[in-house]
Amino acid sequence: MYDPEGNLDKSQLVETYAPLVKRLAYHLMAKLPASVHIDDVIQNGMIGLLDAINRYEDGLGAQFETYAVQRVRGAMLDGLRDNDWLPRSIRRDMRRIEGAIHSLEQRHGRQPTEVELAESLEMPLAEYQRMLQDARGYQLVHFEDFAGDEGEDYFERHLGEHASNPLDLLEASDMRSALVQAIENLPEREKLMMALYYDEELNLREIGEVFGVSESRVCQLHSQAVARLRARILGAGEAGGARRGRPRKTPPAAA
Repeated sequence: MYDPEGNLDKSQLVETYAPLVKRLAYHLMAKLPASVHIDDVIQNGMIGLLDAINRYEDGLGAQFETYAVQRVRGAMLDGLRDNDWLPRSIRRDMRRIEGAIHSLEQRHGRQPTEVELAESLEMPLAEYQRMLQDARGYQLVHFEDFAGDEGEDYFERHLGEHASNPLDLLEASDMRSALVQAIENLPEREKLMMALYYDEELNLREIGEVFGVSESRVCQLHSQAVARLRARILGAGEAGGARRGRPRKTPPAAA
């Protein structure tokens, strides 16, 4: 990794870690709408890799890879923040789906099926599934929540904050517990899909091969699972009063 003069060989580092950038980019694509191009995500990731190489000074190995992953992901998200990556119409459609999920769950005491959701929304099943397919990028978090007005990293700004604030610790614990319970209540197929994607880090194509379905069908299941989780967590929060968490200074990018 060093040149004859004893300096870091940046070109060698780029070549070594370029596959990591591509893997992170393809993994992120499952969270993004079809309008986002993979090449743009990879390009932003490579910028993050170069930034990591220029900033890292404590040696290489596993520690560098961990540092590089953070920088690469951050650069990818920064690039997405600079673009209108999710149309308002899709956000509006997904809020409708969340509302239908919450209403049917309250009525029947279980997770509604796709057919029931399509009927509740008064649309054919194929149209409902197309809506899910278009909703790549509708996420549980808001990208703005991870950077402040001056561009500082959210985790750096809030590192250690909870340790001195018991209320924040309790609320964070409650949110984690609610999310774990919501995941447990997902239909088995969607719960397995989420485990394969987030725990095993398989991409959509690989999950499709496990399930024996197309990549687009896995994308639909992912969007529907996210909608179920949001309906359970945010629906419960809104029913109980004001939503927890720090107030947003700007309208959310992915509500």
